[in-house]
Amino acid sequence: MSIATTTQYWTSRMNGGDPATMTDYGQDNQAFTRSGSAVDGSIVGESWKIVDNNGGQEWSLTPTTSAYTVVLSMKYDTAPVNGTILLTLDNGTHKVHVESTGDNEKLRLVGTTSVLTRDLDLKESDSFEPLPIMLRLTLASDGSAKLYMREIIEDDNGADNFLSVTGATGSSKSIKWGNLNGSVLWNNVYVTDMGAFSPDEMSTSPFVTDSLLRMGMSMVQRLKDSKRFYLKNYVSDSSIVYGYDISSQMVSRIPPPSIHLILRQMDSPAFTTLGGTRIEQNFTVVIFITTRGTDYKNAYRTGMEIAGDTFDELYTTTGLLGTTDSLTNYLIQFDTKMDDDEVVCVHRMEMTYMRRLNMLHR
Repeated sequence: MSIATTTQYWTSRMNGGDPATMTDYGQDNQAFTRSGSAVDGSIVGESWKIVDNNGGQEWSLTPTTSAYTVVLSMKYDTAPVNGTILLTLDNGTHKVHVESTGDNEKLRLVGTTSVLTRDLDLKESDSFEPLPIMLRLTLASDGSAKLYMREIIEDDNGADNFLSVTGATGSSKSIKWGNLNGSVLWNNVYVTDMGAFSPDEMSTSPFVTDSLLRMGMSMVQRLKDSKRFYLKNYVSDSSIVYGYDISSQMVSRIPPPSIHLILRQMDSPAFTTLGGTRIEQNFTVVIFITTRGTDYKNAYRTGMEIAGDTFDELYTTTGLLGTTDSLTNYLIQFDTKMDDDEVVCVHRMEMTYMRRLNMLHR
């Protein structure tokens, strides 16, 4: 996992307005360049609508890097004919694109091979709470490409909810979206040329990226990658998780020893600049280390060892930048046996970080 850093952000953000003029939606927002008919695109409601009255439109960027991510939301008005390309990523070496299948249900991801999506309801014709489709297409520098649907990586059964292909031979670096056939409402198009990011690595919301991903998911990954004795040998990677659900029923599904990490709260004590262009943000991270044993002393000691490795790993690898990213305090509560039949030990650790955030990319 390679979570976006504080210097990686969405470089272009189209929110239904004219893709050629996006200066009204924050700075560092690069506009797109049009090819095709100037009159085939217009603002309709809260979307940029492209029709094929005179051949349609495509909008593009010319990046200088080799790894890209595009997240978009769109809706069919009239389905483009089979094979109409809707989105293309080309890093000069590898190229991948998403194309229409000629109906209102599926799309096709094309690289050296092609795969079909599941039914997506591209025209929002379902009678029960239809929503515009959300797609995320990534292309890494090595040519590996993934298409995520509705920002979901795994379905309720734990199966992958994305498609993967290897990019075909590329020609020149470009990021391109639009339709030369049919009628499509483009609600939002977000682009970054700073990497190929999954939904767990960069959110469309910088707020979520700064909080859940950089403070929550990144720490989970650090603990999984740690080579410290107990973390490496006693706790499996599958037992180190972000604690979306820490109810007793859910926690019991993961065999001890286990580590659940959650971002409990955030607050900003004071804005460091007028207008809030940069703020100081406090993050409180809570970690539960769970062990079990018929001899409580052994469970307690094992939990202490794992808690020690967890603390040492995070203390030495996070919060090291005194002016922009700092660990300010911590609290550890040790679980002492109170009932005769108690066999589960849960040590609790709380760590508070202060980070100075640049709010200008929002």
